[in-house]
Amino acid sequence: MIDHMNIKVADFERAKAFYDAAFAPLGATLLYMVPLEYSNGVKMGGYGRERPVYWLHEGTPPAGYHQHIAFTANSRAEVDAFYQAAIAAGGTDNGGPGLRPHYHPNYYGAFVFDLDGNNIEAVCHKPEIGGEA
Repeated sequence: MIDHMNIKVADFERAKAFYDAAFAPLGATLLYMVPLEYSNGVKMGGYGRERPVYWLHEGTPPAGYHQHIAFTANSRAEVDAFYQAAIAAGGTDNGGPGLRPHYHPNYYGAFVFDLDGNNIEAVCHKPEIGGEA
């Protein structure tokens, strides 16, 4: 249902370095930067796997407002790697990798606050099979 979304980041280059690292285990990369002449000089870049769906927009995030965004992982190992990469890139723990059976029996997720305080998550909904989902 969601085609794409956009979040504001206070420091684009810092946020880019964070998301480059955090998204690598999920197979997502920065796919497009809007030319500055089309964005009134504001840095805007889109991440995704096949096309840009998660956009960073340089600007001042609203005070006290933080978003929760969950990204699909293809395996529990991807969730673990996302969490480790996001923490190593400067994110803050908001719930390490693990099952969250209060959502459903196979909900395996990890939560990290990004550099602007947004709660980002990687989640795998697949059951564990032979030691891996």
